[in-house]
Amino acid sequence: RMAARRTLKAVLVDLSGTLHIEDSAVPGAQEALKRQLRRAPVTIRFVTNTTKECKRDLLERLTKLGFDIAENEIFTSLTAARNLLEQKQVRPLLLVDDKALPDFTGIATDDPNAVVVGLAPEHFDYEMMNRAFRLILDGAPLIAIHKARYFKKKDGLALGPGPFVTGLEYATDTKATVVGKPEQTFFLEALRGIDCAPQEAVMIGDDCRDDVGGAQNAGMRGILVRTGKYRPADEGKINPAPYLTCENFPAAVEHILEHLL
Repeated sequence: RMAARRTLKAVLVDLSGTLHIEDSAVPGAQEALKRQLRRAPVTIRFVTNTTKECKRDLLERLTKLGFDIAENEIFTSLTAARNLLEQKQVRPLLLVDDKALPDFTGIATDDPNAVVVGLAPEHFDYEMMNRAFRLILDGAPLIAIHKARYFKKKDGLALGPGPFVTGLEYATDTKATVVGKPEQTFFLEALRGIDCAPQEAVMIGDDCRDDVGGAQNAGMRGILVRTGKYRPADEGKINPAPYLTCENFPAAVEHILEHLL
């Protein structure tokens, strides 16, 4: 039985910076996904820390860019955050982009007793941060959708939610619960229902710490691509170093097909 011996069962793919940057696809990424990776005997999951838009909008954006992706293949840190809120049964003050709110439909937010921070540039003002600060001082848990330092926009690098979460941690002398990449639980949750051990999965991403380091800490192999937020010498930021660094997503797919299957 060949199937039992196959080393790779799942490929996890980051979205922003790996498949696309805002409304532009990484050259060749659609073809590499459709013509190559889709034909391989692996399960594909798209795992993203993006908190700028709900899953529905994200899917629409990817479809417009020519990516053939199904909604149930996408696992976002917003989903992970929502799951945690439901487990904890708390009412969050949601510091997230308005476009991300549909993913929290049905979660009570009146009289908040928890603070959730995503990427929300229009909410990161003194008043709102101070409100969050006071809630946390009063015992509200601080939940960070992720703590990315920065991300890539068309006009250059931009601050992520990490600096704002860290500011709240510093001011309140508490530690945030982080739900997105690079948390181990995020990667394991993404594999749930696939019947795949971490050792049988590989992660492709442009963020050395969050994508590659996180995946490797969870027991997977990590492939770093030199697109999106990648900067020269990023490879040296994690130990062990990435399993592989390559030019872009199509090159990563090529390596997987030639060497890992």
